[in-house]
Amino acid sequence: MKVLLVEDEQKIADFVCSGLAARGAVVTHCADGNAGFEAARCGGYDAIVLDLMLPGRDGLSVLSGLRGAGVHTPVILLTARNELGDRIEGLNLGADDYMAKPFFVEELHARLLALRRRLNGERQNRLQAGGYTLDRLSRQVGRAGDSVELTAREHALLALLMRAPGQVSTRSQILEHVWGYDFDPSTNVVDVCVKRLRAKLAGLAGTGEGATPLESPIESVRGAGYRFRAD
Repeated sequence: MKVLLVEDEQKIADFVCSGLAARGAVVTHCADGNAGFEAARCGGYDAIVLDLMLPGRDGLSVLSGLRGAGVHTPVILLTARNELGDRIEGLNLGADDYMAKPFFVEELHARLLALRRRLNGERQNRLQAGGYTLDRLSRQVGRAGDSVELTAREHALLALLMRAPGQVSTRSQILEHVWGYDFDPSTNVVDVCVKRLRAKLAGLAGTGEGATPLESPIESVRGAGYRFRAD
């Protein structure tokens, strides 16, 4: 796990860096808010441990700036304050967790691992390809802030295609995966389902009801099957 620590108190920084490193983490330390913001904005970290009281730029400003810039790296706030308002403001700005000083590095490490497990679970429940996001829990597909609900079979078909963008799934593979058993190869249930799915995606793609297969992210491959266009 790669962790960015933004903390101006050197004793705490040394304590956290050595404790996390002993548990297998790779820790980068920044001692002020401006340096921490730039490092976090460049990315490459699995999590950020961010103190609230920092020189140059305080932690809440760093957090707000990162979320505003589209940086969604998980953040755990560190604070010596016990005021509820600071914690609530941090969480409302997009922090994922907080810890009050003093704290045990074992607990910080455990919370970092919990964040990683939670995010891994969210990634497994979401598929992304070609600008579309499929939420496997709600059975909704979205694009550019808009979304539409799918039937169980539409969802299963889209999930199959989005797992491997650009790769062709044959009708036989689709029948087996979506319907769960062999159909007559001459059946048109796959084509009917694809047609319904394309109609739902057309609105999200802004192509309207008259969208052609080339405009749809689901492409027909003559004599083979279907694939999801990745670009």
